[in-house]
Amino acid sequence: MQEEPIRFVDDYLAALLAQASHLISTEFHRVVRENGFSVNEWRVLASLSGIEEMSVGRLAQVSVLKQPTVTRLLDLLEQKGVVARWVDETDRRVTSVRITHKGEKIITYLIQQAKLHEQRVLAPFGVKRSADLKKLLRQIVEQHNRRP
Repeated sequence: MQEEPIRFVDDYLAALLAQASHLISTEFHRVVRENGFSVNEWRVLASLSGIEEMSVGRLAQVSVLKQPTVTRLLDLLEQKGVVARWVDETDRRVTSVRITHKGEKIITYLIQQAKLHEQRVLAPFGVKRSADLKKLLRQIVEQHNRRP
């Protein structure tokens, strides 16, 4: 009996990464919405976590959102009291943003929930395979960030 050929999208890295990301993220996004945030607000807050400040332009890159979208999200997040923005004194074209104390409490909880979700997702693969997968993905990201 002849095996059926593998469909392109079932063996194409970008398609597999997109499918895996969508499935895993969708599970966690329910938690984000239950805590009063949109998925894009979560992406912005998660991107700001663990740093003092970031320019809005860099935040758009890291959160994989368009800069006008990030600006609108920051308006909403500022109204919620979870981020603060200011214009750079040396270069007025640059706006920086940071998480407020209130935002830190919220993002700490959401990150804790995200880590628990990640543990459940990766548990079937074991610690070594999970660590190897994440290392490989970080290397792919790093390699492609350096390309023009």
